[in-house]
Amino acid sequence: MITPLAYADSLRIGSVDFVSPDEVKVLLDIETPSNVALNAGSPRPFPRINSYVLIPSDSGFLVGQIEWITIERSQYPKRKGMQDFGVIDLPYPLRKMSLNPLGLLREKGEDSLSDGVSSYYFRRGVESFPTVGDPVLLPSDTQLRAIIESGDNRRVNIGISPLAGNAVVSVDPDRLFGRHLAVLGNTGSGKSCSVAGVIRWSIESARQRKNANPSVREGHQTENNHTNTRFIILDPNNEYTKAFSGLEHVRLYAVEADEANGVNQLQVPIWLWNSAEWCAFTQASSKAQRPTLIQALRSVRDGQLEIALHPSCDMRRFLRTLVSIIRIERNLGVPWGEFPKNKSFFEKIRSWQDELIADDSFSDCEEVAITKLKNKIDQLVTARSMQYPSWDFTRAEVTELLQLAQVAHSAFGGSDKDILPIDADIPRPFSGDQLLRSIEANSEVMGTADYVETMLMRIRTLLSDAKLKMITASDSEMTLQQWLNDYICIDNLPEGFVTVIDMSLVPAEIVHIITAVIARMILEALQRYRRFNKGETLPTTIVMEEAHTFIKRYQDHEEDSSASTMCTRVFEKIACEGRKFGLGLVLSSQRPSELSPTVLSQCNSFLLHRINNDRDQDLVHKLVPDNLRGLLRELPSLPSRNAILLGWASELPVMVQMNYLKEEHRPQSNDPNYWDVWTGTKERNVDWKVITDDWQQLNPNTEGNEDSSDEDETDDCPF
Repeated sequence: MITPLAYADSLRIGSVDFVSPDEVKVLLDIETPSNVALNAGSPRPFPRINSYVLIPSDSGFLVGQIEWITIERSQYPKRKGMQDFGVIDLPYPLRKMSLNPLGLLREKGEDSLSDGVSSYYFRRGVESFPTVGDPVLLPSDTQLRAIIESGDNRRVNIGISPLAGNAVVSVDPDRLFGRHLAVLGNTGSGKSCSVAGVIRWSIESARQRKNANPSVREGHQTENNHTNTRFIILDPNNEYTKAFSGLEHVRLYAVEADEANGVNQLQVPIWLWNSAEWCAFTQASSKAQRPTLIQALRSVRDGQLEIALHPSCDMRRFLRTLVSIIRIERNLGVPWGEFPKNKSFFEKIRSWQDELIADDSFSDCEEVAITKLKNKIDQLVTARSMQYPSWDFTRAEVTELLQLAQVAHSAFGGSDKDILPIDADIPRPFSGDQLLRSIEANSEVMGTADYVETMLMRIRTLLSDAKLKMITASDSEMTLQQWLNDYICIDNLPEGFVTVIDMSLVPAEIVHIITAVIARMILEALQRYRRFNKGETLPTTIVMEEAHTFIKRYQDHEEDSSASTMCTRVFEKIACEGRKFGLGLVLSSQRPSELSPTVLSQCNSFLLHRINNDRDQDLVHKLVPDNLRGLLRELPSLPSRNAILLGWASELPVMVQMNYLKEEHRPQSNDPNYWDVWTGTKERNVDWKVITDDWQQLNPNTEGNEDSSDEDETDDCPF
C-alpha cells in the first residue's frame, strides 16, 4: 500500500523557481511527463496551457494556472539520484513554466470523507505565497473537479471543462443574471447558441428543482412544470423565433403578425414614448422646438385637447397655460432681458389678445375677470406699439399680469394644483392627431409657430407611414396594464414567460426608439413594482442581441442626442441601476470595442468565444485583472462551441465546452450554403414578385412567407 508521502511525491512535477504576487515560475523535473501524465489517477494531457497545478502550503494548496511553457538550455543535466552528475559536460534542456496564482484549495473536515477519499473546496484569493524550492504537484481527479466545480449554488449546468477531466461547469443564476452577462465573440463562434442555451438550461434547471421540492408543489393536485422566469429577448435578426420551442409560455412579437405560427403584432404605441425619445425622433432643437414639444406633451397627457362640453372649460385650460408660461418667463427674467428675449415676451402676450374673447355663456364673474386681463394685455401692447418702442417690461408689470391671469383662472374654476405642470413623461394614452394639435396650439401660445414646421413634418411622417403605424398606433383597447401583461408577464399569475421580440423589419428610423422604449418601460415597471411591494423585486432579464448596434459608444459632449445615443443611455441606466430593481442584462456582441464602456464595465460576468480582431482583444484584456490576461491569449484560437467563462458567475476563469444544443433549439444564424446551392444539391426558388409586392406595400393583405426549405438542413452551428 502506497503511503501518503509516496503518493504526493509521485505527483511532483517540479519546484518553484521564482515568486512574485502575480506570477510563479516553475522548473520542471527531468522525469516530468512531456505529453501525457499517467500518475494522477487517469491519463491526462500534461503540460498544457491553461491547465492547473498545485503548490502545497500551510493552509492547503495554492492553485496555479499555466500561462506559458518554455525550454531553457543548460550547461549541465539536472537529474535526481544521478551519481555521475557533472562528470559529462553536455548541454541538456530544462523545461520551465509560468503560473498565475488563482486561489487556495483546502481539504474539508473528516465528516466530509466519502469512501475514505478526502473532499476539497476552492476559494479565490491567496493568503500566503510559496517560496523558492517548494514542490509543485499535479492535482488528482478529485482535486481537479473540486477546483472547477467550486462555488455555492451551482444550479445551472452549462458545459464541461476539457482541461479538467471534463468536470462539470455550473453557474449560479443569481450571479450570472443579477450582475449582468456579456457574451462576446466573432460571428460564427457560437455565441447565439450560448445565449439560447443558457436561457433554456436555466429554465429547465428551475423546473427540475421545482418538481423535486415537495414544499413548492404543496397544494397542487398535479405536477406543475411552469417556472416563474422572465426573459425578454430583443432580437434584431430574427434568430430566436424557434429557439425556445417546447418551453411553456413563449410569446413571439414581430412587425407583421402571423397567427398561424403564433406571432403577435408588435405594438409600442407613441403614448409610451417619453419626452427624450420624442426629442430624439423629431431631432427637436433645444432653443424653440424642444420646449414646445415638451409643453405639448404635458398638455396632451393632461387631456387639455379633449373636446370641452362648455366654452368656460376651454378658457380655463387656456388660462392655466398662460399662468404657467408667465411664471416661467418671469423666473427666467425674459421680460426684462436683453434683446431679442424681451421682444419675444411681447410677441407672446400680443398673440393672446385674440384668444381672450368673452362668450355669452360666461358668468358675470368670469366675464369681469377675463375683461380685466384682456385690458391689461391691451395696455401693455399699446404702450409698445410706437415707432421706436422699448420692449422692456418691469417686474411690477409682469407681476400684475400674472396676478390678473391667476384671478381669471380661479374665476373659471381653476386652482393652484391645476397650474402645477404635469410630468411630460407620464404614459397616458393619446392619439397622433391630438399630439399634432397640441404642438400647433402650444406653439401659438409660446410664439414658436414659425420654428416647429420641420418637427411637425417628421411627426406626420410617423403617423402616415404604413410600416410605422403598424407598430406605433395601438388599438383603442390597449392600456398600460395590458402592455405590461403582454411584454413582461401577466399579473397575479405565478408563472413566467419568455418574450421574443423580432425587430428585424422595424424601420431604421425608429428601431432605436422602439428598443429604448421597451427597455425603459421594463425598468420603470420594475422600479414601481419594488416600491409597491416593500422592497421585493421581480427578477427579469433583458437579452440584447447585436448589442454593438443599440448600445454604441458615443461622445459625451454631444448636445443634441440622436436616437442611437438616447438608446445607449437607456441601457447605461439599466446597467448601472437595474440590479437594485431585479433587472438583469445579457449582451451579445461581435464587436465589443464598439460597445458603450459604461455598460461593458458594469458587466460582472463574461462568456468569451473566439475573438480575432486586435481592437476587440485589447478591450477584453482591459476588462480582466492583469494576472488573468494570459488565459485570454487563447481567444483567437478557440474552436466553436468553446468559450472562456470568467467573472462573478465563476469562482475562477475556466475554459468551458458548452453543452450540446439540439438542432431545433438553435438560433437561426446558419452560414449560407454556397456550395450546395451552386452544385444544385439544395435548390433555391426565387419569386421576386411576392417579395416586391410586400416590400412596396402594393398588397397589404400579403404577408411575407419565408422559405422553409432550410428547416431540415444541418447548419454549421457546433451545438
